[in-house]
Amino acid sequence: MDHVPGRLATLVPENSIRFLGHPTHSHPEPHLVYVSAGSARLEIDGEQVVLGPQESVWLAPDVPHAARYAPGSLVLGPLLSPTTIPPERVHRLGVRPSITTVMTALLGAAPSTAAEVSVFREALDNVLTTLGGPYFALPSPTHPVAATVAREIGLSTEPLDEIAARHGVSTRHLQRLFVAETGIGLHQWRVRSRLNVAIDRLRHGATLTRAAHAAGYSTGSGLRKALHREAGVDVDAVRHAG
Repeated sequence: MDHVPGRLATLVPENSIRFLGHPTHSHPEPHLVYVSAGSARLEIDGEQVVLGPQESVWLAPDVPHAARYAPGSLVLGPLLSPTTIPPERVHRLGVRPSITTVMTALLGAAPSTAAEVSVFREALDNVLTTLGGPYFALPSPTHPVAATVAREIGLSTEPLDEIAARHGVSTRHLQRLFVAETGIGLHQWRVRSRLNVAIDRLRHGATLTRAAHAAGYSTGSGLRKALHREAGVDVDAVRHAG
């Protein structure tokens, strides 16, 4: 038997979503989707996300998502504490051994009371908030020109078309390179690079204005708007998560 028969997967209706999937819905709390076995195909904010064994994705509050699982899959979706906010609305984590450790313990212990659940939720919160690294995980382009531009555009206030011209390429060509090699466009890559600088300053106690100036924003309100637009969180949530 290479997969769970339907009659077993649906024996406990409230848990059948762990084997079958679920229609579009959202949660007011942050949410983790973790694939213990098999694979999951999710639609999140209208985009397709495919997860393999031991991969997970961390969702911000109120992000609509649906899921379908391959036969033989087991997928868990624990809710997190309200302050365990991901660095972006949909934050792909890949395979993280520390998450697998907690989720395996969760499966084995099968907590049922509120007190038991809170212990595992706290453990998962701690793992997620101590993963480290920049707020936005930005893949670096490998093309020589794109890689050079990536090192420049984070803090430079020079217009993108002028930067591209200085390197002998068009903005459109740079855009294609960044999308092909990093999965996101040139402008969004630049915004996230700047926000990484600002968020690092905020986490280390800088004022909103100083963090904004360090990242190339002329005002604190400009930084606040960019952070809300790009990540869907406010300054206080960033400071707390750090």
